[in-house]
Amino acid sequence: MHVDVAIIGGTGVGNRLEALGGKPYFIPTEHGILRGLRADIGGKSVLLLRRHSAGHRVPPHRVNYRALAAGVRKVRAKMCLASAAVGSLRSDWPAGTLALCSDFLDLTFRNPTMFDSKVVHTDFTEPFGVIGRGLIQRAAHDLEESLHDGAVYFCGNGPRYETPFEIEYYRKLGGDVVGMTAATEAILMREAGVDYCCLSVVTNLAAGLSPTPLTHQEVEEEMNRSGGRAVNLFLKAIELL
Repeated sequence: MHVDVAIIGGTGVGNRLEALGGKPYFIPTEHGILRGLRADIGGKSVLLLRRHSAGHRVPPHRVNYRALAAGVRKVRAKMCLASAAVGSLRSDWPAGTLALCSDFLDLTFRNPTMFDSKVVHTDFTEPFGVIGRGLIQRAAHDLEESLHDGAVYFCGNGPRYETPFEIEYYRKLGGDVVGMTAATEAILMREAGVDYCCLSVVTNLAAGLSPTPLTHQEVEEEMNRSGGRAVNLFLKAIELL
């Protein structure tokens, strides 16, 4: 199978992608089977994927990221677009802020790689792909959607949220947003040769900045409000491809 674009939907986006319809598709890889939907959108063939599986059952540290990367590579997608619900490390980026990731700091200790049995050193001068990022920028312009470009993503292992001290440390290091998935995907997609673009959606201020304790409920509630905006940007980017 060949597709034009793969889309990975996180919290609040994966269910919206499924609602677009499509044919269930199973892609065998050396790292397991990748399950998704193949849909025709705007004359393009699109592979729709849910990062956490149906019902949000798989926690961030248990996602089969290597199967994601291997499967997207196998279907020869021109690019992979992904959404990520994130906490904000900036008081001027409140819930509902959309930001394109440009760099990351990996703090997961997952040691993700597609190369366990041979020595391969991969360049990360551009940690996130340029094709998808450029299309999302154009889509935001056409849709008159507010979008920050150049966010530095700090990636923790999860599933717990960070402590206030950790967040203050991340802020001092220059981070913009914090999450639990995008750095791992970016590493493996780059090693797989896939242009990977991550659109982060701020769902809350991070610990120590937020006036209240953090809950997954507030993440889901914000994604219910803002997830549709992310999907609209993805659909417009596909149209522009």
